[in-house]
Amino acid sequence: MPKKLLIANRGEIACRIMQTAHNMGVKTVAVYSDADATAQHRLLADEAVRIGPAPVAESYLKGDVIIQAALETGADAIHPGYGFLSENPDFVEAVEKAGLTFVGPSAKAIRAMGLKDAAKKLMEEAEVPVVPGYHGDNQDAEFLASEAEKIGYPVLIKARAGGGGKGMRKVDDPKDFAEMLEGAVREGEASFGDGRVLIEKYITAPRHIEIQVFGDNHGNVVHLFERDCSLQRRHQKVIEEAPAPGMTEEMRAAMGEAAVKAAKAINYSGAGTIEFIVDGSDGLRPDGFWFMEMNTRLQVEHPVTEAITGVDLVEWQLRVADDEYLPKFQDELQITGHAFEARLYAEDVPKGFLPATGTLEYLEFSDRARNDSGVVEGDTITPFYDPMIAKVITHGETRNEALSELEAALGETRIAGTVTNAAFLHALCNHSGFGNGEVDTGLIERDYETLTKPVELSDEVIALAAKHALDMPFQPNAAGKELEYAGTDPFEALFGFSIWEAPVWTQKLTLNEEQFETRIRRHGDIWQCKVKRGDGDYGSSFTDLECLEPDVSPEVFLFGNRVAVFAKEGTFEFTIPDPLTGSDDSAGGGDTVIAPMPGLVKKVSAKTGDAVEDGDALIVLEAMKMEHTLVAPRDGIIAEFNVNEGDQVEDGDILIALEASDG
Repeated sequence: MPKKLLIANRGEIACRIMQTAHNMGVKTVAVYSDADATAQHRLLADEAVRIGPAPVAESYLKGDVIIQAALETGADAIHPGYGFLSENPDFVEAVEKAGLTFVGPSAKAIRAMGLKDAAKKLMEEAEVPVVPGYHGDNQDAEFLASEAEKIGYPVLIKARAGGGGKGMRKVDDPKDFAEMLEGAVREGEASFGDGRVLIEKYITAPRHIEIQVFGDNHGNVVHLFERDCSLQRRHQKVIEEAPAPGMTEEMRAAMGEAAVKAAKAINYSGAGTIEFIVDGSDGLRPDGFWFMEMNTRLQVEHPVTEAITGVDLVEWQLRVADDEYLPKFQDELQITGHAFEARLYAEDVPKGFLPATGTLEYLEFSDRARNDSGVVEGDTITPFYDPMIAKVITHGETRNEALSELEAALGETRIAGTVTNAAFLHALCNHSGFGNGEVDTGLIERDYETLTKPVELSDEVIALAAKHALDMPFQPNAAGKELEYAGTDPFEALFGFSIWEAPVWTQKLTLNEEQFETRIRRHGDIWQCKVKRGDGDYGSSFTDLECLEPDVSPEVFLFGNRVAVFAKEGTFEFTIPDPLTGSDDSAGGGDTVIAPMPGLVKKVSAKTGDAVEDGDALIVLEAMKMEHTLVAPRDGIIAEFNVNEGDQVEDGDILIALEASDG
């Protein structure tokens, strides 16, 4: 067993590995970039070493610097986590050459599965079913287009290196093939340093079901059953579960056998995942699944497997790396109950799941769930890395019980300071099809409008936010029925005093660019409010603010010029406008294209003086290794083009200005 383990990663997975290592009595070493100088994984480790600036190419991808950190701290093993260097065979060889143990598979096994085209050929030889497609070396655009025609549309363009949905494009129409190919190549080069692609048939009712495998150095391989990862957006997983809905024992045996066969074909040792695409159009059938790829590392969604098997997969990794036999063999493994994992991200769902940044001013997780996280209240989500806040994992005796617990846990999670996908995850939990186990990879796309529909905002929530924005020095007493003075200045208690009639306060608020105005008055212990939305009118009469009573009141958190209301309907984070700054409507108007996040300009498709139409693609912005296309907000002429390819931009920067509408 390693005496000291260096974790060549950051965030949630680094913290997760440290937890098991500490439980096993293994000391840990963290590595961190300048952006992670106060990160939790650094603080939880026994030792920590700075490895470079914030960009991953200058820190977490610097294998030589990481190995040197291990040697200098006396670490005898390195765990790569997932992402970064976890599937880099050159790094594995360098670790072993330095006399250290790599907690993972051999470089040879990683190479065998690292390129999707070569892996599929290997699987065909091992008699593992594979998806029809072109997996060859010819990367000529016209040739690939002709292969796509042979395969038949729709097709999937996939970067041959890497995973996580990066460098992947679904093409429904031949006329879009060239543009989609260009984007996939660019993203593959940016994410993996390899722009080569393969073309596959797109299964029209696909399910993504994967098998967790584990091998040791003595030739033993087992599978720890399946995970269903079909709930995806932009080819990235959102909610995973185990076991898969509708799975039969016959299908599970067939998939498990194929997965073990795949792992044995490359003498696999350690934790790995065999990913299959499954035809879900007519139930799960033993002849309806095909090999997609193998992830030669621990998966993000590994906790659901741990929940249903009772196995600590990180502990198994450490034991196998120490040349031990597998702790359990196939007949000793069994499924108990059902588990879900929801990926809670800082991202703006209504804006197309754009990654978001911000400081976690308030953060509270539910006790109902296992919450794997690498952040705490006060930490900042930066533009340099994946914007994950936490993985929310629940387990129950049945699928319905586990899903109900997930819905409740998400509802009890409180986050202020950045936008999140919590409401979207909550909507998925309440989706009737998903609730019935009717899942496939197209579910989110089909029901996108319903799932991303804004939560209805009640007048009571607006009024409560306004009351706190006014910073009135009153609060409910212990009984919760009367408002008592809560300050220390006796004159402050006369705030809003009026001789002839009840005092009225006016407070303006904004939420997602929607403007509200409230009028609040007090009659002794009774508080009342009128709400005006946008250009509408006030109601004809004041309404009692009964929502201020503790037994029904949402939680409220006031910070800076914002007030967050955590209500049963969701989290609403209002901005309190500064009356001295005036209106800034022009910043979000139809005459500009504004950077929605910090990022790198990868492509520009126009120039000053060009005529553009509403919806024309103008700029491709790369943020957190994903590409985002910015389009023209209306028809017009480009008056100013403020960026070039290769420029780094910040959130809110004006990138393009159009001539005025009447110009």
